Amino acid sequence: MTARPPLTRRRFFATSGAAALTAGTAHAASPAATGSEDMVYEVQRTEAEWLEHLDEFSYFILRKGLTEEPKSSPLWMEFRDGTYHCKGCDLTSYDAKWKIILDKGWVFFDHSQPNAVLTGIDGPVPEYGQMADSGKTVTELHCRRCGSHLGHLLIINRVMTHCINGAALNFRPLEA
Repeated sequence: MTARPPLTRRRFFATSGAAALTAGTAHAASPAATGSEDMVYEVQRTEAEWLEHLDEFSYFILRKGLTEEPKSSPLWMEFRDGTYHCKGCDLTSYDAKWKIILDKGWVFFDHSQPNAVLTGIDGPVPEYGQMADSGKTVTELHCRRCGSHLGHLLIINRVMTHCINGAALNFRPLEA
């Protein structure tokens, strides 16, 4: 089965109206790429090593900050107990007991494991309906060990949730 090409974050928010979900969470800041150039991550690889370590689809999600198509990852429908690990470095990032089941096509969690994710600022982005002088931003979630892009923080039903790309994670079911 061939994976569908990932959406860009800009196209996702521009076409889905999800920018409205992040209203009220804006903070003025400069845009951030996947991780910060000033950060020194525990796991570091060259671009060639990342391409060797990840399949092409996951590479674009984790290292280029793109967003997968809704319902393109089987993890959004994963209901078993277990843990979710960053596909870039295998850090345990989320526990299934914190998963929120939403029919939106991505993997949602109440929160991450302690010391597992960092946040970055993305925006303002005109394609999200945000003007350059608006000060509106979107909060990205990155793996604290390797800096890979995992997803975004979104407000859904007045609750801050972690909206994570399934292509950024490996799932390990709890062994009975």
